[in-house]
Amino acid sequence: MKVICVGKLKETYWKEALAEYQKRLSKYTNLEIIELPDESTEDKKVALKKEGERILKVINQKDFIVTLEIEGKEYDSLTFSKKIEAWLIENSNLTFIIGGSYGLSPEVKNLANERISFSKMTFPHQLFRVLLLEQIYRGFKISHHESYHK
Repeated sequence: MKVICVGKLKETYWKEALAEYQKRLSKYTNLEIIELPDESTEDKKVALKKEGERILKVINQKDFIVTLEIEGKEYDSLTFSKKIEAWLIENSNLTFIIGGSYGLSPEVKNLANERISFSKMTFPHQLFRVLLLEQIYRGFKISHHESYHK
């Protein structure tokens, strides 16, 4: 499983939270996190293009791509768990993509096998990365019939 993220984690507490979920997930899957630099320009089109090009370079042709988009489909945790199971049966190269502050380029969105959203709200990318890993971890706990706090 791979998570491609635009932007760096700066604060120690985000890094610690991410490391904790990486450790927890190691029981269930091999997780690779690819952190790509974000564009520091105010020009949205330029930023999306350059960030999109960086993302496209680290995507494999065999990847089953799940993009995180505000326009994507929302799932509850139980359904998300079932989706993860189904995606992994379909393709072991499950790849989640979190865009930069402007989102994802059309080129990246067009490669998506699935588009999901956690909410119509906007979240800081550092927080969202942790939220995604927590929900993936929760999904594995559910699919393995293991208890996890509600």
